[in-house]
Amino acid sequence: MNFDLNNLVRDNVKSLLPYSSARDEYKTDGEAMIFLDANENPFENGLNRYPDPQQMLLKSKISEIKQVPEKQILLGNGSDEVLDLIFRAFCEPGKDNIISLPPTYGMYKVLSGINNIENREVLLTSEFEPDVDAILEAVDANTKLLFLCSPNNPSGNSFNAETIKKLLKSFNGLVVIDEAYIDFSDDAGWSQSLDKYPNLIITQTFSKAFGMAGIRLGMLFASAEIIKILNRIKPPYNVNELTQQRAIKGLQNYSEIKQQVIDIKSERDNLSKQLLQLNYVAKIFPSDANFLLIKVDDADQRYMELIGKGIVVRNRSKQPLCENCLRITVGTALENQNLLKAFKELES
Repeated sequence: MNFDLNNLVRDNVKSLLPYSSARDEYKTDGEAMIFLDANENPFENGLNRYPDPQQMLLKSKISEIKQVPEKQILLGNGSDEVLDLIFRAFCEPGKDNIISLPPTYGMYKVLSGINNIENREVLLTSEFEPDVDAILEAVDANTKLLFLCSPNNPSGNSFNAETIKKLLKSFNGLVVIDEAYIDFSDDAGWSQSLDKYPNLIITQTFSKAFGMAGIRLGMLFASAEIIKILNRIKPPYNVNELTQQRAIKGLQNYSEIKQQVIDIKSERDNLSKQLLQLNYVAKIFPSDANFLLIKVDDADQRYMELIGKGIVVRNRSKQPLCENCLRITVGTALENQNLLKAFKELES
Protein backbone atom coordinates (compact mmCIF):
# COMPACT_ATOMS: atom_id res chain seq x y z
CA MET A 1 0.00 0.00 0.00
CA ASN A 2 1.29 3.45 -0.95
CA PHE A 3 -0.56 5.61 1.58
CA ASP A 4 -0.34 9.38 1.21
CA LEU A 5 -2.57 11.38 3.54
CA ASN A 6 -2.18 14.54 1.50
CA ASN A 7 -3.86 12.85 -1.48
CA LEU A 8 -6.96 12.17 0.62
CA VAL A 9 -7.56 15.67 1.95
CA ARG A 10 -10.10 17.80 0.05
CA ASP A 11 -8.46 20.64 -1.86
CA ASN A 12 -10.54 23.33 -0.14
CA VAL A 13 -9.53 21.95 3.27
CA LYS A 14 -5.85 22.03 2.32
CA SER A 15 -6.06 25.76 1.68
CA LEU A 16 -8.52 26.56 4.47
CA LEU A 17 -7.52 29.08 7.12
CA PRO A 18 -9.27 27.91 10.30
CA TYR A 19 -11.18 30.33 12.49
CA SER A 20 -8.93 31.71 15.21
CA SER A 21 -10.83 32.21 18.48
CA ALA A 22 -9.81 34.53 21.29
CA ARG A 23 -8.64 31.59 23.39
CA ASP A 24 -6.63 30.22 20.46
CA GLU A 25 -4.76 33.51 20.19
CA TYR A 26 -4.09 33.93 23.89
CA LYS A 27 -3.86 31.04 26.35
CA THR A 28 -3.46 31.79 30.04
CA ASP A 29 -0.84 29.89 32.02
CA GLY A 30 -2.80 30.39 35.20
CA GLU A 31 -1.82 33.99 35.78
CA ALA A 32 -4.57 36.43 36.79
CA MET A 33 -5.53 38.41 33.70
CA ILE A 34 -8.35 40.78 32.79
CA PHE A 35 -9.93 39.27 29.69
CA LEU A 36 -11.45 41.90 27.40
CA ASP A 37 -10.82 40.09 24.12
CA ALA A 38 -13.79 37.76 23.49
CA ASN A 39 -16.86 40.02 23.88
CA GLU A 40 -18.11 37.90 26.78
CA ASN A 41 -20.40 39.05 29.58
CA PRO A 42 -17.90 40.11 32.29
CA PHE A 43 -20.07 39.17 35.28
CA GLU A 44 -18.81 35.90 36.69
CA ASN A 45 -21.30 33.04 36.98
CA GLY A 46 -19.07 30.07 36.16
CA LEU A 47 -20.22 29.89 32.56
CA ASN A 48 -19.84 33.42 31.23
CA ARG A 49 -16.49 32.60 29.59
CA TYR A 50 -15.94 30.54 26.47
CA PRO A 51 -14.68 27.00 27.11
CA ASP A 52 -11.20 25.79 26.25
CA PRO A 53 -11.43 25.19 22.47
CA GLN A 54 -8.89 22.36 22.69
CA GLN A 55 -10.18 20.81 25.96
CA MET A 56 -6.62 20.35 27.19
CA LEU A 57 -7.39 19.39 30.80
CA LEU A 58 -9.96 16.84 29.66
CA LYS A 59 -7.62 15.47 26.99
CA SER A 60 -4.89 14.99 29.59
CA LYS A 61 -7.27 12.86 31.67
CA ILE A 62 -8.32 10.83 28.64
CA SER A 63 -4.69 10.42 27.60
CA GLU A 64 -3.85 8.89 30.99
CA ILE A 65 -6.70 6.39 30.77
CA LYS A 66 -6.49 5.47 27.10
CA GLN A 67 -2.69 5.71 26.79
CA VAL A 68 -2.97 7.89 23.68
CA PRO A 69 -0.90 11.11 23.41
CA GLU A 70 -2.93 14.32 23.73
CA LYS A 71 -1.81 15.47 20.28
CA GLN A 72 -3.50 12.38 18.84
CA ILE A 73 -6.90 13.08 20.43
CA LEU A 74 -9.84 15.02 18.99
CA LEU A 75 -13.04 15.55 20.99
CA GLY A 76 -16.47 16.34 19.63
CA ASN A 77 -20.16 16.80 20.36
CA GLY A 78 -20.77 13.06 20.45
CA SER A 79 -19.14 10.55 18.13
CA ASP A 80 -21.51 11.68 15.39
CA GLU A 81 -19.70 15.03 15.16
CA VAL A 82 -16.22 13.53 14.89
CA LEU A 83 -17.50 11.07 12.27
CA ASP A 84 -19.01 13.97 10.32
CA LEU A 85 -15.71 15.85 10.48
CA ILE A 86 -13.99 12.89 8.81
CA PHE A 87 -16.44 13.07 5.92
CA ARG A 88 -16.02 16.84 5.55
CA ALA A 89 -12.23 16.72 5.63
CA PHE A 90 -11.59 13.85 3.25
CA CYS A 91 -14.62 13.25 0.99
CA GLU A 92 -15.46 15.43 -1.99
CA PRO A 93 -19.27 15.73 -2.31
CA GLY A 94 -20.72 14.20 -5.44
CA LYS A 95 -17.43 12.55 -6.32
CA ASP A 96 -16.00 10.33 -3.58
CA ASN A 97 -17.39 7.23 -1.92
CA ILE A 98 -17.10 5.31 1.33
CA ILE A 99 -17.60 1.66 2.25
CA SER A 100 -19.73 0.46 5.16
CA LEU A 101 -20.50 -3.10 6.21
CA PRO A 102 -24.16 -3.80 7.07
CA PRO A 103 -25.56 -4.68 9.45
CA THR A 104 -23.82 -1.83 11.24
CA TYR A 105 -24.28 1.55 12.92
CA GLY A 106 -26.79 3.52 10.85
CA MET A 107 -25.12 6.93 11.10
CA TYR A 108 -22.44 6.04 8.53
CA LYS A 109 -25.17 5.87 5.91
CA VAL A 110 -26.91 8.99 7.21
CA LEU A 111 -23.70 11.02 7.22
CA SER A 112 -22.82 9.88 3.72
CA GLY A 113 -26.23 11.13 2.59
CA ILE A 114 -25.87 14.46 4.39
CA ASN A 115 -22.46 15.01 2.81
CA ASN A 116 -23.54 13.78 -0.65
CA ILE A 117 -21.06 10.91 -0.59
CA GLU A 118 -21.83 7.53 -2.16
CA ASN A 119 -22.12 4.77 0.45
CA ARG A 120 -21.05 1.42 -0.99
CA GLU A 121 -22.47 -1.29 1.23
CA VAL A 122 -20.65 -4.63 1.43
CA LEU A 123 -22.52 -7.14 3.57
CA LEU A 124 -20.76 -8.86 6.42
CA THR A 125 -20.48 -12.63 6.12
CA SER A 126 -23.02 -14.92 7.78
CA GLU A 127 -20.66 -14.94 10.79
CA PHE A 128 -20.78 -11.13 10.95
CA GLU A 129 -17.18 -10.75 9.74
CA PRO A 130 -15.83 -8.40 7.02
CA ASP A 131 -15.52 -9.99 3.58
CA VAL A 132 -12.05 -8.75 2.63
CA ASP A 133 -12.20 -9.77 -1.03
CA ALA A 134 -15.63 -8.21 -1.56
CA ILE A 135 -14.53 -5.00 0.18
CA LEU A 136 -11.42 -4.61 -1.96
CA GLU A 137 -13.45 -5.34 -5.10
CA ALA A 138 -15.76 -2.44 -4.22
CA VAL A 139 -12.84 0.01 -3.98
CA ASP A 140 -12.02 2.46 -6.76
CA ALA A 141 -9.85 5.56 -7.08
CA ASN A 142 -12.47 7.67 -5.26
CA THR A 143 -12.96 5.41 -2.24
CA LYS A 144 -11.78 7.44 0.74
CA LEU A 145 -13.13 5.77 3.89
CA LEU A 146 -13.81 2.28 5.20
CA PHE A 147 -15.94 1.99 8.35
CA LEU A 148 -15.45 -0.98 10.67
CA CYS A 149 -17.67 -1.10 13.76
CA SER A 150 -15.89 -3.42 16.18
CA PRO A 151 -17.45 -4.58 18.45
CA ASN A 152 -20.19 -4.37 15.88
CA ASN A 153 -23.64 -2.91 16.38
CA PRO A 154 -26.07 -4.73 16.24
CA SER A 155 -24.29 -8.13 16.21
CA GLY A 156 -22.03 -7.46 19.22
CA ASN A 157 -18.95 -9.31 17.97
CA SER A 158 -15.42 -7.98 17.59
CA PHE A 159 -13.98 -8.47 14.12
CA ASN A 160 -11.11 -10.88 13.64
CA ALA A 161 -7.81 -9.08 14.25
CA GLU A 162 -6.07 -10.63 11.24
CA THR A 163 -8.93 -9.49 9.00
CA ILE A 164 -8.58 -5.93 10.24
CA LYS A 165 -4.82 -6.05 9.70
CA LYS A 166 -5.35 -7.17 6.10
CA LEU A 167 -7.68 -4.24 5.48
CA LEU A 168 -5.35 -1.73 7.12
CA LYS A 169 -2.51 -2.92 4.91
CA SER A 170 -4.53 -3.26 1.69
CA PHE A 171 -6.95 -0.33 1.76
CA ASN A 172 -5.37 2.82 0.34
CA GLY A 173 -7.65 5.15 2.27
CA LEU A 174 -8.63 5.81 5.86
CA VAL A 175 -9.88 2.89 7.95
CA VAL A 176 -12.22 4.13 10.67
CA ILE A 177 -12.67 1.63 13.50
CA ASP A 178 -15.67 2.57 15.60
CA GLU A 179 -14.92 1.28 19.10
CA ALA A 180 -17.98 2.60 20.91
CA TYR A 181 -18.27 -0.69 22.81
CA ILE A 182 -14.60 -1.59 23.24
CA ASP A 183 -14.64 -1.24 27.04
CA PHE A 184 -16.97 -4.25 27.26
CA SER A 185 -14.61 -6.43 25.24
CA ASP A 186 -11.69 -8.55 26.43
CA ASP A 187 -9.97 -7.28 23.28
CA ALA A 188 -7.72 -4.26 23.91
CA GLY A 189 -8.78 -2.62 20.66
CA TRP A 190 -6.58 -0.74 18.21
CA SER A 191 -5.62 2.49 19.98
CA GLN A 192 -2.09 1.24 20.62
CA SER A 193 -1.60 0.56 16.89
CA LEU A 194 -1.95 4.14 15.68
CA ASP A 195 1.79 4.58 15.10
CA LYS A 196 1.91 1.35 13.11
CA TYR A 197 -0.91 2.23 10.70
CA PRO A 198 -0.93 5.84 9.42
CA ASN A 199 -4.36 5.30 7.80
CA LEU A 200 -6.03 4.25 11.06
CA ILE A 201 -8.68 6.35 12.82
CA ILE A 202 -10.42 5.18 15.99
CA THR A 203 -13.61 6.62 17.45
CA GLN A 204 -14.87 6.02 20.98
CA THR A 205 -17.52 7.57 23.18
CA PHE A 206 -18.52 8.60 26.70
CA SER A 207 -22.05 7.31 26.03
CA LYS A 208 -21.57 3.61 26.78
CA ALA A 209 -19.13 2.33 29.42
CA PHE A 210 -18.51 5.81 30.86
CA GLY A 211 -22.24 6.23 31.52
CA MET A 212 -22.40 9.82 30.24
CA ALA A 213 -24.62 9.64 27.15
CA GLY A 214 -26.36 12.84 28.26
CA ILE A 215 -23.29 15.08 27.95
CA ARG A 216 -22.66 14.18 24.27
CA LEU A 217 -18.91 13.63 24.13
CA GLY A 218 -17.12 11.65 21.45
CA MET A 219 -13.43 10.82 21.09
CA LEU A 220 -11.30 10.33 18.01
CA PHE A 221 -7.76 8.93 18.06
CA ALA A 222 -5.47 9.19 15.04
CA SER A 223 -2.05 10.36 13.92
CA ALA A 224 -1.08 13.91 14.86
CA GLU A 225 -1.25 14.78 11.14
CA ILE A 226 -4.88 13.65 10.86
CA ILE A 227 -5.78 15.47 14.07
CA LYS A 228 -4.31 18.71 12.69
CA ILE A 229 -6.48 18.43 9.59
CA LEU A 230 -9.65 17.79 11.59
CA ASN A 231 -8.85 20.65 13.99
CA ARG A 232 -8.71 22.92 10.96
CA ILE A 233 -12.41 22.39 10.23
CA LYS A 234 -13.97 21.72 13.65
CA PRO A 235 -16.13 24.48 15.19
CA PRO A 236 -14.01 26.56 17.58
CA TYR A 237 -15.96 25.75 20.75
CA ASN A 238 -17.55 22.42 19.82
CA VAL A 239 -17.34 20.92 23.34
CA ASN A 240 -19.10 23.15 25.83
CA GLU A 241 -17.92 23.98 29.35
CA LEU A 242 -20.58 21.91 31.13
CA THR A 243 -19.63 18.84 29.10
CA GLN A 244 -15.94 19.31 29.83
CA GLN A 245 -16.54 19.78 33.56
CA ARG A 246 -18.87 16.78 33.83
CA ALA A 247 -16.49 14.53 31.88
CA ILE A 248 -13.53 15.48 34.09
CA LYS A 249 -15.61 14.86 37.20
CA GLY A 250 -16.72 11.49 35.86
CA LEU A 251 -13.17 10.40 35.08
CA GLN A 252 -12.15 11.08 38.67
CA ASN A 253 -14.30 8.05 39.54
CA TYR A 254 -12.77 5.80 36.91
CA SER A 255 -12.51 2.87 39.33
CA GLU A 256 -16.30 3.00 39.69
CA ILE A 257 -16.70 3.00 35.90
CA LYS A 258 -14.46 -0.06 35.62
CA GLN A 259 -16.51 -1.87 38.26
CA GLN A 260 -19.73 -1.05 36.41
CA VAL A 261 -18.23 -2.54 33.25
CA ILE A 262 -17.37 -5.72 35.16
CA ASP A 263 -20.92 -5.89 36.49
CA ILE A 264 -22.45 -5.34 33.04
CA LYS A 265 -20.28 -8.07 31.50
CA SER A 266 -21.29 -10.47 34.26
CA GLU A 267 -24.97 -9.65 33.77
CA ARG A 268 -24.56 -10.02 30.00
CA ASP A 269 -23.15 -13.53 30.37
CA ASN A 270 -25.89 -14.54 32.80
CA LEU A 271 -28.59 -13.13 30.53
CA SER A 272 -27.18 -15.08 27.61
CA LYS A 273 -27.32 -18.37 29.53
CA GLN A 274 -30.85 -17.75 30.82
CA LEU A 275 -32.34 -16.57 27.54
CA LEU A 276 -30.94 -19.53 25.63
CA GLN A 277 -33.12 -21.82 27.74
CA LEU A 278 -36.33 -20.32 26.32
CA ASN A 279 -38.02 -22.48 23.71
CA TYR A 280 -38.66 -19.60 21.30
CA VAL A 281 -35.05 -18.30 21.37
CA ALA A 282 -33.23 -19.89 18.43
CA LYS A 283 -29.80 -18.29 18.86
CA ILE A 284 -27.85 -15.81 20.93
CA PHE A 285 -24.91 -14.27 19.12
CA PRO A 286 -21.57 -13.88 20.96
CA SER A 287 -21.19 -10.35 22.31
CA ASP A 288 -18.25 -8.13 23.24
CA ALA A 289 -20.64 -5.23 23.86
CA ASN A 290 -23.18 -4.21 26.49
CA PHE A 291 -26.02 -5.82 24.56
CA LEU A 292 -27.12 -9.15 23.13
CA LEU A 293 -28.51 -9.90 19.70
CA ILE A 294 -30.96 -12.78 19.97
CA LYS A 295 -32.84 -14.64 17.25
CA VAL A 296 -36.41 -15.56 18.17
CA ASP A 297 -39.35 -17.23 16.46
CA ASP A 298 -41.20 -13.98 15.69
CA ALA A 299 -39.40 -10.74 16.55
CA ASP A 300 -42.37 -8.48 15.77
CA GLN A 301 -44.64 -10.46 18.07
CA ARG A 302 -42.12 -10.76 20.89
CA TYR A 303 -41.25 -7.07 20.67
CA MET A 304 -44.89 -6.03 21.08
CA GLU A 305 -45.43 -8.55 23.88
CA LEU A 306 -42.51 -7.06 25.81
CA ILE A 307 -43.87 -3.56 25.22
CA GLY A 308 -47.10 -4.76 26.80
CA LYS A 309 -45.10 -5.77 29.87
CA GLY A 310 -43.39 -2.39 30.11
CA ILE A 311 -40.05 -3.44 28.62
CA VAL A 312 -38.52 -1.80 25.54
CA VAL A 313 -35.91 -3.63 23.49
CA ARG A 314 -34.84 -2.98 19.87
CA ASN A 315 -36.32 -4.87 16.95
CA ARG A 316 -33.49 -5.26 14.43
CA SER A 317 -35.33 -7.60 12.05
CA LYS A 318 -35.17 -5.21 9.12
CA GLN A 319 -31.37 -5.14 9.20
CA PRO A 320 -29.46 -7.46 6.82
CA LEU A 321 -28.67 -10.88 8.32
CA CYS A 322 -30.86 -10.05 11.34
CA GLU A 323 -34.21 -11.64 10.47
CA ASN A 324 -36.32 -12.14 13.63
CA CYS A 325 -33.62 -10.62 15.80
CA LEU A 326 -34.03 -8.48 18.91
CA ARG A 327 -31.23 -6.41 20.40
CA ILE A 328 -31.31 -6.25 24.19
CA THR A 329 -29.24 -3.78 26.19
CA VAL A 330 -27.89 -5.20 29.44
CA GLY A 331 -29.57 -3.43 32.35
CA THR A 332 -29.13 -3.49 36.10
CA ALA A 333 -29.48 -6.81 37.93
CA LEU A 334 -33.08 -5.92 38.86
CA GLU A 335 -33.97 -4.82 35.34
CA ASN A 336 -32.51 -8.03 33.93
CA GLN A 337 -34.50 -10.10 36.42
CA ASN A 338 -37.68 -8.35 35.30
CA LEU A 339 -36.73 -8.95 31.67
CA LEU A 340 -36.17 -12.67 32.26
CA LYS A 341 -39.46 -12.90 34.18
CA ALA A 342 -41.31 -11.28 31.27
CA PHE A 343 -39.60 -13.53 28.71
CA LYS A 344 -40.46 -16.67 30.70
CA GLU A 345 -44.09 -15.57 30.96
CA LEU A 346 -44.22 -15.47 27.16
CA GLU A 347 -43.45 -19.20 27.01
CA SER A 348 -46.84 -20.14 28.42
